[in-house]
Amino acid sequence: MSAGRTGKEMDMTQENKSRRTLRLGELLLVHRFVTPEQLENARRQQGFEGHKLGSTLVELGYLSVDELVKALAMQSGVEGLNLERIDLQSALLALLPLETMKKHQVIPVAAKDRKIAMAMANPGDIQTLGELQFILGQSIRPLVVPSFQMSAALGLIENLGERPGRTIPGAEIARACVAKPKETVLPDVRDLFGKMVVNHASDLLLVAGVAPSLKLNNELVRLPLPVLTPQAVHDYARGMMTDFQWDQFLQTQEADFAYSLPEWGRFRVNAYRQRKTISLAIRHIVEEIPSLATLGLPQSFENFALRTQGLILITGPTGHGKTTTLAALLDIINARQKKNIVTIEDPIEYLHTHKSSNVNQREVGVDTESFQEGLRRIFREAPDVIVIGEMRDAESFSIALQAADSGHLVISCMHANNAVMAVNRIIDVFPPEQQHQVRIQLADNFVCILNQRLVASKDGKGRVLAFEKLENTPRTKNLIKERKENQIRSLMQQSMDEFCSLDVSLAQLVREQKVAVEAAMQYCQDPHFFNDLVQRGGALPKPTGGRPGREG
Repeated sequence: MSAGRTGKEMDMTQENKSRRTLRLGELLLVHRFVTPEQLENARRQQGFEGHKLGSTLVELGYLSVDELVKALAMQSGVEGLNLERIDLQSALLALLPLETMKKHQVIPVAAKDRKIAMAMANPGDIQTLGELQFILGQSIRPLVVPSFQMSAALGLIENLGERPGRTIPGAEIARACVAKPKETVLPDVRDLFGKMVVNHASDLLLVAGVAPSLKLNNELVRLPLPVLTPQAVHDYARGMMTDFQWDQFLQTQEADFAYSLPEWGRFRVNAYRQRKTISLAIRHIVEEIPSLATLGLPQSFENFALRTQGLILITGPTGHGKTTTLAALLDIINARQKKNIVTIEDPIEYLHTHKSSNVNQREVGVDTESFQEGLRRIFREAPDVIVIGEMRDAESFSIALQAADSGHLVISCMHANNAVMAVNRIIDVFPPEQQHQVRIQLADNFVCILNQRLVASKDGKGRVLAFEKLENTPRTKNLIKERKENQIRSLMQQSMDEFCSLDVSLAQLVREQKVAVEAAMQYCQDPHFFNDLVQRGGALPKPTGGRPGREG
């Protein structure tokens, strides 16, 4: 049979085979139905919503239905059909049971000369074609249609109910198509920021594929708003960044910056990429710097801030108030002492006015290129107090220890699950040959390591701070120098004056009815010890702060 084909027929067959090897996206690009950027945007949204690529392109307005039908015909090698341009006749619909049409995604649309024209979402399914031909006893002429049109039309056929003889107009199919281009009204970014502030949420999360979300008491709450498209999040991010910040983001795929709205205040924004789309994590910066009492920390912690030299570390997971505690300690120095304070932050979250001290706040990416660059030159700025927003590498730790060792007070934040892990992390970040010297420097110079958690309050109205404190004393100093820091935690459980474990703090909050046992259990370090403290009949050893006059 193939030997009888003309050269033109063989060329056409070969062309069809070649076209069939192209995926739809490639075919659309080759024939310039869409641009590469439009295809990339559609693929991103397709990944989140689970729609067919063609449906997504039509929904975004990048492709008309007729263009999609033409492209599907080129890809499949069969004639295409736009169901919006025909009426579905009741006599033809009666040829096949509804279940058969739904199973194979087919609809009879015409009959002539013992041949049935069959609209099909997948006209290349040879098995289906053979089965339909057997059922109908007639030849099948397949016509490819967009899958979203097929779904809409089958839904209308199913809804005919008591009126099976009714014709379904093409206009009705058009109205039913879920992939018909539509305008989705997305909220203004100011409204989203306002919802975060009004609801006292810690974070606003903008991620493609889901509705805007808030973090309330450590739980994710999705707002009753439309699902965000990749393009919507892209537009939000671009609108918040300066040209310089945007260029940097395109290079590094990461960005941290401050953003201000007169009606709502200041915010810290982190932009990043995931699954080839932009996501945004936004935190509200409260302008008023809270006191230690407001935070739930002992007033005696002031003694740490008023030291003349040494290293104070505030540790814990992301989102548990480290920066706020740092700001409170810095405000004590600013109000009570006459010092020259230099900070390096990424970004600046709390703005400190000059009180008794001079406060020089430098923002990474704005006032200095990086933490490392800012720290290398910090000694030329005549600081008495050095504040490092976050220490992340050996160079930052080395300069901080050097500064503490040379008569400066250094306050910084770092990620660590408890105070002992903070000690280990600082030492381990250095090469083995330097670790002994670092161990001695750290033991001699740290003033206090604070580890903290924000736990959902029992009344559901906010979060309560629980903390762990490791204060430098001769005993602590010797344990670190002798590589016995693993013994510190067992001493902490005794809750002696220089030690206070997180579990003791959590148990105290439970006994005071401030947090529920279940909430506290999520953060305790030793569940058995914690439960014993909660169930104990007598008074708990109370978490304490620093003592006046003690030098580490």
